[in-house]
Amino acid sequence: MHINEMKKLFFLGIGGIGMSALARYFKSLGAEVSGYDKTQTTLTDELEREGIHVVFEDDLNLYPKEIDLVVYTPAIPKDHKGFKFYKDNNYELRKRSEVLGIISADRFTIAVAGSHGKTTVSSMIAHILIQSGFKTTAFLGGICNNYNSNYITSPQTPEGGLNTNTKSHYDFLGGSSPFGGQGAGIVVIEADEFDRSFHRLSPDMAVITAVDTDHLDIYGTKEKIDEAFVEFTNKIAEEGFLAIKSQQSIEDKLPVLDKAFYSLHDTTSDVYCPQYWVTHGGYLFHVNYFGTEIKNLRLNIGGFHNIENAIAAITIAKELKISNEDIKSALASFKGIKRRFEKVFENDNVIFIDDYAHHPEEIRVFVESIREIYPKKKITAVFQPHLFSRTKDLAKEFAEQLSKADEVILLDIYPARELPMEGVTSDLIFNQLTCAEKSLVKKEELIDFVKNKSFEVLLTIGAGDIDKYLVPIKEILTSR
Repeated sequence: MHINEMKKLFFLGIGGIGMSALARYFKSLGAEVSGYDKTQTTLTDELEREGIHVVFEDDLNLYPKEIDLVVYTPAIPKDHKGFKFYKDNNYELRKRSEVLGIISADRFTIAVAGSHGKTTVSSMIAHILIQSGFKTTAFLGGICNNYNSNYITSPQTPEGGLNTNTKSHYDFLGGSSPFGGQGAGIVVIEADEFDRSFHRLSPDMAVITAVDTDHLDIYGTKEKIDEAFVEFTNKIAEEGFLAIKSQQSIEDKLPVLDKAFYSLHDTTSDVYCPQYWVTHGGYLFHVNYFGTEIKNLRLNIGGFHNIENAIAAITIAKELKISNEDIKSALASFKGIKRRFEKVFENDNVIFIDDYAHHPEEIRVFVESIREIYPKKKITAVFQPHLFSRTKDLAKEFAEQLSKADEVILLDIYPARELPMEGVTSDLIFNQLTCAEKSLVKKEELIDFVKNKSFEVLLTIGAGDIDKYLVPIKEILTSR
């Protein structure tokens, strides 16, 4: 039975952002979908409203026994009762990355990889495609505000709505447009480097946004990270296309294929931004695309790094021969991603912005963007470190970038999939902070701490469960 024809699926770790997108995909195909997760969240509540049953106890009595396929996340421990039951009883088990690989193998696929920015870039690409009339399916690592989902699928495009004016190197797909025909269309996949998941994919086009030091618990060294990204580029179809941010450590190791280097500022790149202006709520900017200028593009979300993300999406769109006007229209209507430079609250006294940043480079561009937009205001950053291993490996870098704020409120480390490591606490970062004010606060004490302080620009930063404090903090700020 083909994986898309399986009628009953169970997801171990269904509340994960990538797993839930895949669960929604199979639900849209008419399959009976259910799953397990350790914690009830807003996302699991949404899945249940969509008809996907979720259990929260690792109890064998709660797990369905008539299942065609069990999909699991690498975060599920190997001693998990449900995982052991399905494995010991010879059910078909597949990692999420395996299932995405199978989906990408027989569909025209655009895969977006990189140490950061991939959720926004993949969302932008999907939005441009849909707004330009392409039949599109997208698996995202965040909730795209335009569709309020991490799984996007467009209806069959009306006749004449498909853009078939593609380069001849797409003829390898069988001599016809890759975008038309029954069941055809483009799949956009956020390609995760964790657990080497992106090596399962077979992309026709790809983006690499950055190759930075991260996931050393998986790779061990930066050299091994580089090797993994090079291997990903070798998965791209022989006549495919790669858009890669310029000045990456793997440039001289890339395979021979059609490619474009892009950048925000690097004028030696194939695609770059010669000029941008901060506007209320976003940016106006120009893009130089292989010597031709696309003028007056508008982006209505904050963060100058999002201009660079848009440049990556524009590069893919231009390769697909999408018109400048369609690109402009789509970008102007793009509403961003939840927890990516998301403005939670604003009045005359305070601005409250939340971001998923969990790597020093992400924190750098986030705080510098905030400083550019609000140059005369005091910036207070609440940061929840994510993973003991990442904190241990990058404590100095975290402290350096957080210190660009005027004040830092540092929370305990969110463990995610890890067990505590001896000697690894938030103190590793805290003791190296050089900002004017700093506080070490237990997360259960955060709300009381916030009640007794005033703010001009308040930032919450992190990939753990800091987002559950957004509503209480907003209520405090609203009541003042």
